[in-house]
Amino acid sequence: MSLRTLFCLLLVFSGMSLGAAQPDRPNILCLVSEDNDTFLGSFGDKLARTPTLDKLAREGVVYERCFTCPVCAPSRFNIISGMSPVTCGPAEHMRAQGNIPAWLRGFPAYLREAGYFTSNNAKTDYNSPISIKDAWNDQGKRAHWRDNPDKSKPFFSVFNHEVTHESCLFPVRELAFDFVPLKPSEVRIPPYQPDTPEIRADWARYYNHMLVMDGQIAAKLRDLEKDGLADNTIVFYYGDNGGVLPRSKRFLQESGVHVPLIVYYPPKWRHLAPAAPGSRIKDPVHFVDFAPTMLSLAGVKIPEYMQGRAMAGPARAAPNEFVFTTRDRMDSCYDMMRGVAGSRFLYIRNFRPDLPYVQRLEYMFQARGYQSWAREAAAGHLTAATAQFWGAKPSEELYDMESDPDSVHNLAAAPEHRATLEKMRTALHGQTLRVKDNGLLPEGSPLEGYDASRAAGAWDVEKVYALACLASDRDPANLPKFIAALVDPSEPMRWWGAQGCTILGPKAAGAEAALRAALDDKSGAVAAAAAEALARLGKPADALRALERLIQMKDADGTVMIAANVIDRLGELARPSLPVMKRVFAGEASAKLEGGKYAPTHILLHSIDVLEGRVAALVYPDVTQLAK
Repeated sequence: MSLRTLFCLLLVFSGMSLGAAQPDRPNILCLVSEDNDTFLGSFGDKLARTPTLDKLAREGVVYERCFTCPVCAPSRFNIISGMSPVTCGPAEHMRAQGNIPAWLRGFPAYLREAGYFTSNNAKTDYNSPISIKDAWNDQGKRAHWRDNPDKSKPFFSVFNHEVTHESCLFPVRELAFDFVPLKPSEVRIPPYQPDTPEIRADWARYYNHMLVMDGQIAAKLRDLEKDGLADNTIVFYYGDNGGVLPRSKRFLQESGVHVPLIVYYPPKWRHLAPAAPGSRIKDPVHFVDFAPTMLSLAGVKIPEYMQGRAMAGPARAAPNEFVFTTRDRMDSCYDMMRGVAGSRFLYIRNFRPDLPYVQRLEYMFQARGYQSWAREAAAGHLTAATAQFWGAKPSEELYDMESDPDSVHNLAAAPEHRATLEKMRTALHGQTLRVKDNGLLPEGSPLEGYDASRAAGAWDVEKVYALACLASDRDPANLPKFIAALVDPSEPMRWWGAQGCTILGPKAAGAEAALRAALDDKSGAVAAAAAEALARLGKPADALRALERLIQMKDADGTVMIAANVIDRLGELARPSLPVMKRVFAGEASAKLEGGKYAPTHILLHSIDVLEGRVAALVYPDVTQLAK
């Protein structure tokens, strides 16, 4: 063999080797809009003006039932990790740092290792310390696929569009539009909202901002065409969470967790699609499915720890029967709800049914629609339908998303839907055990986090979940079980025992002695819950002494936050503790307010403002009287 022939063969084999190392892969572009429900013409909204996205829907695949958490940071944890935020508590709370395992990486890191250039413009609030440097080649407000130094490499790029963010409802002055804006008189007000001028104005403004966002999406797609990349790029469009008009963002009704998802596959990559162009998929999907889907489309092995299922590509899995949604602390205020969504029904379990849906969240109440709703409640002008949002919650909710997209007709007690209710209830039970739902633990518990909550013998999730369900049932017959739980060796059992008494209110009188003993519990969360239960029994003095001690604890943000929430819920009953509250806020703890918007002192400041008359307390109408 001549040297020339040998040289040519080496070139051939080296080329084959390079081809094996750098297989042809699609670019993937994610175009994200913030805080919007399915306000698109392609999703049946007759008022929507979204021509770009409607065209993308006609040419792509529409997922009619895409769900996520009802607020941004936990939703982004779902996406970046491929796991539920309740897996790595306290990631389920809004603005928290989840206790993640050392091996957890954001899924774009796997794409980088496979040869992708990854860019993110620009949100990185993942509720966890997942490495940004590991995930992204380029991150920030100028990050772009165009920054890819090696054009032979495929890219994975994300762009967040903020024009539809909740904050668009806050300014007094509207944007200058280059189109005829929708008028407040033209909008439809859902039956759960009062028809006020402010709510009408918010609806109209939001539709107008959706049209602006549609134009921004169009500009990105034009850039893709100009760069000669459209034929090789799979495009995802989705909303980052539901919202953002009153009773949407932060809540588990369809308006808060159902988001639009459209995926366009260019002809070259249609073999990776789950269906033909123009198809509409009704099987439920969830943000937890995004990470395995992106890896599947790129031909990258999906890590076994991921909890979602690939929706497309060679690793496409069987459709979901159900997907799961969660809501825990929002800003400074606690609640706990869990949801199960199928292709038709939406099930919600309220673990604190004694708390109203709406709480005084300062950021949320910058919207004039919320302010007007509060004004109508204070004036006694709400109807039975519009007052439901302000009253105590039912333990369970079940909605038919086909006939009742507004989630106003609770079918949980309907005999004809009993089988559906029980099936979805069972699905939630199974999910809770699978993910070791950290929302069952008080924030700040040593059991929180992926590793701690999975340690052998750490806690009995099944037992704690069963007690939490009993607590949410509000049945006085369960009081002996709550009293017994107050002396259980397990912290979450004692915590739910105390919360069960709180939820029963005056009907928990038989637990007074056990609750007094629990005021000295080694767990501050248990002591705070016992204090709230005692206060609701009409014994606020001892309860306040315990709460004053707890809010002065050092290096215990979880305990302080929980105790501060109890004080805030007690309202006027907490007035004797006002001097201590002011002292805590004025002391070193107040420095935490500057470093974090949702520090424990933030909720204390609200309590102080209410008691000193600077902020009006929310007025909750008597729903039972309205119903008569």
